[in-house]
Amino acid sequence: MIELTRLNGSIFVLNADLVETVETTPDTVILLSNGHRYVVREPMEEVTKRILAFRRRVVDHREFSSS
Repeated sequence: MIELTRLNGSIFVLNADLVETVETTPDTVILLSNGHRYVVREPMEEVTKRILAFRRRVVDHREFSSS
């Protein structure tokens, strides 16, 4: 899960595994594989950075758990 901010300032968490696309139009729009669409304050680069960090934590946890 990653934490993001809606345009109205409310903070929410998003299941990063469902992200299909992230685009700038000029707002950052996230499309999920279930068809839901979110517009957030964070720039596309920041959303991508958070998704990659989330995936690294998952992989690191799996490697640690299997040892």
